[in-house]
Amino acid sequence: MTALISLHAPAGLPIRFRAMLAMAGLAGLAYLLLGPLVTGPAHVLLKGSGALLLSSAAAQLRTNGSAWLALVMLLGAIGDMLLALPGLFEAGAASFALGHGVAIAFYARHRRGGGIADVAMIAGLMAYALAMPALLAPPGQNYGLTLVYALLLCAMAASLWTSRFPRLAAVGALMFVASDTLIVLRLGSGTLVDSMIDGALVWSLYIGGQWLITLGVARGLLAKAQHGD
Repeated sequence: MTALISLHAPAGLPIRFRAMLAMAGLAGLAYLLLGPLVTGPAHVLLKGSGALLLSSAAAQLRTNGSAWLALVMLLGAIGDMLLALPGLFEAGAASFALGHGVAIAFYARHRRGGGIADVAMIAGLMAYALAMPALLAPPGQNYGLTLVYALLLCAMAASLWTSRFPRLAAVGALMFVASDTLIVLRLGSGTLVDSMIDGALVWSLYIGGQWLITLGVARGLLAKAQHGD
C-alpha cells in the first residue's frame, strides 16, 4: 500500500487530501497485518478505517462531485464494518450494493464517447456478472441476490471505465471486481492458495482498488474544476 502511495504521488491535489489518502493507505496496510490479531470493536473499526479515511479525503476536495465520491467510500466503510460483525453479511453486501448504485449514477454524469474497445469491455463485464453467480456461488446461496450484486458491481466498473476519469480509477474498479470474485469463490469453500493468503489477497485487491478509485476520480474532479467545466 505504501508503494502505491509513492508510485502515484497525487501532485496538485490539496494537502489535506494527500494526508488523508496516505493515512488510508496505512490503515489498509494495518488491517492487512493486524486484522487477524485483533477482535471485537477494535477489529470492526480497524477494518472500516481505510475506507472511512478515503471518504474523508474525498470530502477535502470541495469540488463539484466530491460529495458523491465521499458517499461512495462511506458506504464502502459501512459495508466493511457490517461484514466484520457476525450475522450481518447480507447487510454489509447491501451497503456495498447501494454504494455501487450511487457510483453508477455519479460516473454516468461524466461519461465520455466510447469506441469499440469500450463496448467490448462493457459487454465482457456484464457477461461476467451474469455468469459469476452460476459459476462460483456455492449451493444454497441466494442466486437472485448474488446476481443483482454482481450486476451492480460490474456495472460500476463499466461506468467508471467509460467515464472521463483517469484510467487509474477504472483499474481500481477492476481490482474491486477481482476481490469480490474471490469472496464469492471462498463462500463455496474454494481456495486459490490457502485461507490466509486468499484473505490477504481479497483485502489487498479491495482496499487497493478503493484507493486507486479515490485518487483517480479526485484527479479528474480537480482537473475539471481547474478548467471550469
